[in-house]
Amino acid sequence: MAFLFLCTFGLHRYYLVYLYKRLISKEANLESEFRKLPVITVQLPIYNEMYVVERLIKSVCEIDYPKDLLEIQVLDDSTDETIEIARKCVDKYKDKGFDIHHIHRTNREGYKAGALNNGLNICRGEFLAVFDADFMPPKDFLNKTVHHFTNENVGVVQTRWGHVNLKYSLLTIAQSILLDGHFIVEQTVRFKKGLFFNFNGTAGIIRKECISSSGGWQHDTLTEDLDLSYRAQIKGWKLVYLGNVVSNAELPVDMNAFKTQQHRWAKGGAQTAKKLLLSIFRDKSIPLRVKIESAFHLLGNFSYLFLVILVTLMLPMGYFWSSLGWEKVFLINVFAITAGTLSIIRFYILAVSVAHGKDAWTFYKYIPLAIGLGTGIAVNNSKAVLEAVLGKITEFKRTPKYALTSNTENWKSRSYITSKDITTVVELTLGVVFTIQTVYAVLNGHIAWIPFLLLLQFGFIFTALLSIKHSYR
Repeated sequence: MAFLFLCTFGLHRYYLVYLYKRLISKEANLESEFRKLPVITVQLPIYNEMYVVERLIKSVCEIDYPKDLLEIQVLDDSTDETIEIARKCVDKYKDKGFDIHHIHRTNREGYKAGALNNGLNICRGEFLAVFDADFMPPKDFLNKTVHHFTNENVGVVQTRWGHVNLKYSLLTIAQSILLDGHFIVEQTVRFKKGLFFNFNGTAGIIRKECISSSGGWQHDTLTEDLDLSYRAQIKGWKLVYLGNVVSNAELPVDMNAFKTQQHRWAKGGAQTAKKLLLSIFRDKSIPLRVKIESAFHLLGNFSYLFLVILVTLMLPMGYFWSSLGWEKVFLINVFAITAGTLSIIRFYILAVSVAHGKDAWTFYKYIPLAIGLGTGIAVNNSKAVLEAVLGKITEFKRTPKYALTSNTENWKSRSYITSKDITTVVELTLGVVFTIQTVYAVLNGHIAWIPFLLLLQFGFIFTALLSIKHSYR
């Protein structure tokens, strides 16, 4: 079953690449422009962001939009010196004529969703732009996005994420490739094909009426953005994705912070699937093709769980296939590798070529690293999926940001260092096991499996060792 699930999702990657090539020339048409620009509220949810909050507020205040039509809410749930830094920064821009407010909560009820709801109740904007603490929107962000709301059916406009510290380390380069696969291929295809896709929680604008009519921000999942965007589309709201508008953000430089982020996304995705997928399939107004793609999207994180199941069976499988005979399982081997590994490689080649254009050749060599990282976090993300399935409640853990863009800057001297957990031990153990398994495959002539085994070995060892290294100052 695990084998079949992974092969199916591998083939789906081929399908996404095929659709991208067919749909690439189809752009998001701007039907008209506002004669009178609407009031927009920019919401900045933060929690203990002392290193980036000033940069965030400064970049938002530099957005090209009439001051009298722009409201800025700094939604601050912090418990450290971020509070005072944010307050001083807000006062500075308020003196310059900006309608900016520092809204501090003394509790984190509802986490990010709670903070957004708190701001929503007192905002004056018809539309709400949201930026997380690590983002730096371009100056023309609002002018390039807001006019799509002249179509009254549009509830959300999402833009693409850029990477301000792309070349900081091998870890950030690998992350950028994984994210570009989502934003350049998946989001583009789902939007242009008229399928359900998600608001990414930041670097986008939401119509206030869309939020209220869809049930508001809810915090029963860790991905309030994914949850709301799917509920909005079920209600009939249209989402627009603009891949040509890029909002730069800071990638995590700490492996443990990256794993925390991935755990939150994986668990939240599984929680949203558990919450909404059945109702999507029961809704007769939703086309079958939309339902099927929604299943691939919302169940995507279960591939980590099935990968862990599959890799734990590799040793007995190797023994079984040795007894059965190589020639009898040759086609199974070829199909598995083609449907799985090669489909992912093709998927990220496309993402890198679009993201970097003429410089793509500089980044192709990092695709195996990115795939290895995606494999290495399988244990971490499987734990997240199991927690969602079993209904285990955990807090919303933020991803630390350090305002780092140059690899000469040292983040370990700063606060917010995350710590490793038990998954690191499991990852290191699996890395050692697959080193042994690789030798076993060589000795028994399972040549087709060796690249796959090397990828697993590298992914688990790389993730585990970097987690250990980044746990100490």
